[in-house]
Amino acid sequence: MKKMERLDKILSHMGYGSRKDVKKIIKDGRVEINGETIDKNEYKIDPYNDRIKLDGEEIFYREYIYIMMNKPKGVVSSTDDPINRTVLELLEEEYLVFNPFPAGRLDKDTEGLLILTNDGKLAHELLSPKKGVDKTYYVEVEGYVEEEHMEKLDKGIILDDGYKTLPAKLEIIESNFISKVKLTIKEGKFHQVKRMFQALNMEVVYLKRISMGPIKLDERLRLGEYRELMEEEIKLLKEKS
Repeated sequence: MKKMERLDKILSHMGYGSRKDVKKIIKDGRVEINGETIDKNEYKIDPYNDRIKLDGEEIFYREYIYIMMNKPKGVVSSTDDPINRTVLELLEEEYLVFNPFPAGRLDKDTEGLLILTNDGKLAHELLSPKKGVDKTYYVEVEGYVEEEHMEKLDKGIILDDGYKTLPAKLEIIESNFISKVKLTIKEGKFHQVKRMFQALNMEVVYLKRISMGPIKLDERLRLGEYRELMEEEIKLLKEKS
């Protein structure tokens, strides 16, 4: 069954301006549907099958967006914050019209992979503890990390509030005064990685998420930069979730 939507709503949702801006665009005769100029805002179309042109250029409708961001320190993974700068403030207006939100959070002082989307179902699946989606972090921690720590984390570790974590996988890159490791967890409790190391009497000094499920952080993205996920990445994400 076709899903018919108002033309002004479709164009606004695609980022061509506010409803007021879009109404003027339509009224000015700049929009064609299936080769016919349409100047009525309330005109209904099937956005997936009708051919839409704006100023002679064909445009393609999409309902959802999926963005990979290399989150920098100092911004919060939130859609709104009265005090701090949010990750949404790093996005261009063309993406904000889709009302994206972070699929999961990273602490204010944590860097790395953050997925932003307006696909609520996918976000829920990614974050559901039942799904157990792997999240891998690169961690620098004070103190020597040894095999005994790997064993403790693998069995699950008790946090400061008495919660016992699910088994976590620790990979030691370098054991030193400041050790470098990779840690993979399946949960996302508040400050979880930091609290797991605190339970081992160690302090995290640097934390960066490098993957989430099948999606790895694009190393070409500098801090604060982002890009849309590629079709293959979206497919992998949906298969995993």
